[in-house]
This record gives sequence, structure tokens and C-alpha cells, in this order.
Amino acid sequence: MSKTKIMVVDDDKAINKLICSYLTKEAYIPLPAYTGEESLAVLKKENPDLIILDVMLPDTDGTNLSLEIRNVSNAPIIFLSCKTREIDKIIALSAGGDDYITKPFMAGELIARIKAHLRRQKSLVRYAESHTPPAQVYEFGKFKIDFSTHECLVGGKEVNLTLKEFEVLKLLMDNPRKVFPASQIFETVWKTDCMENDAKTVMVYISTLRKKLKHGAGDPEFIINVRGVGYKFNQSLMKED
Repeated sequence: MSKTKIMVVDDDKAINKLICSYLTKEAYIPLPAYTGEESLAVLKKENPDLIILDVMLPDTDGTNLSLEIRNVSNAPIIFLSCKTREIDKIIALSAGGDDYITKPFMAGELIARIKAHLRRQKSLVRYAESHTPPAQVYEFGKFKIDFSTHECLVGGKEVNLTLKEFEVLKLLMDNPRKVFPASQIFETVWKTDCMENDAKTVMVYISTLRKKLKHGAGDPEFIINVRGVGYKFNQSLMKED
């Protein structure tokens, strides 16, 4: 029997119970939670391997809860929502989500996506266990980032970046001479094929990173937009004393 634990956060008890029944049939261990506060308690106690998260909860917004979860867990987050607008999907993914499924949904699709994310997560864990890279710290000017501890300081103040924001920034900083198309950034960071609208998700992440990393009005941009091609890190900043 699988020991994989999956937390289901949805205040609709009927839907929560139904999803948990699907998970039980697949030999997963379901962990139901009905509020944001309850889910954080379950998260701390059980450390689930994957999280299914409703966007609308009675005590908090699912995207805000996702940001809190990302402070302590890298478990894949699959959002469930009645909202079908593209901007809602982009906001959810920008808040640390890994996938977005609209209600009503088919049980088969949900289970297939769960299995896909768990496979991907296990492969990442195996890779991390077999490859122990040295700590990667970049420090120049007003900027310092440590990718081994996920700490980022700009002008001496801590900047709170989501996991995906760290990964996007690391990709660009590790390859400062290279221009990455948005589609390549998405496929590298999200580790899945880039669909028609996924490039817009990358645009949102780049825009958010620029705002978070800018200390003052006169500071240069960390990420440069190469018109018609993609994005690259501003390599000239690394030459600062």
C-alpha cells in the first residue's frame, strides 16, 4: 500500500469527501481539511506529499494560503476552482501552484494529474539525492541571493520569493549570457510542455520578480527583455564591486 499522503483543502464537504474517496481507491492516504487554518495544522503535522487546494475558502483565499504553504513545503499544489478566466489561472500559478483544474472535473483527469506530479516530484528528489551541488551564492551591489537556503536580500532587506520565482531567477542567473524564450523558461522550470497560454504565466513571473528585486527608482533592471526573443539576466550587474 502506498504511503503517499495527499491533503485535500476544500470547504465543500461533499466535494472533499468525494476526492478523498478517489484517493483511497488509488491507495493514497487522504488528509481532509476544510479551512486555511486547519490545512496549515495538517501540513505541520503530516507533511503531505501533494496538496489539492480550492481557490475559495471561508477564512482565506487559496492563493494567499499557497504562499504560506510555500514557506514550509515544496509539495506540488493542484488548484481546484470554479473560476475559468485565464488571469485566475495565472494568479494561482504565480502564487506557487503547479497545476490548475476547473470545476466540475473528471475523476480520471484529477488522478492522472496527481500521478504525473508525484512522478515528477520523486524524480527531482532522486536527482537531488544523487547530485549534491555546492551552495550557490550571488552577491553584488545591493543584491545577495543564496539558492541553497532560498534567501534573497536587496538593499539589506529580505525579499520573499516563491519557489518558482527562485527557479526562474536561478535559470537566468546561471546562464547570464543566454536569452531564454518564455516557452523555454516555462518548460525548464515547470518541467512540462509549454501550451498556448503558458508563456503568459512566465511574463507574470518576470514582471513580479522585477518589482520585488528593485530596491529604488534609479536601480537598474535585473531581468532584461530582449524584444522578440525572450529574457536574460542583466550580466553587467555581476561585475559590480
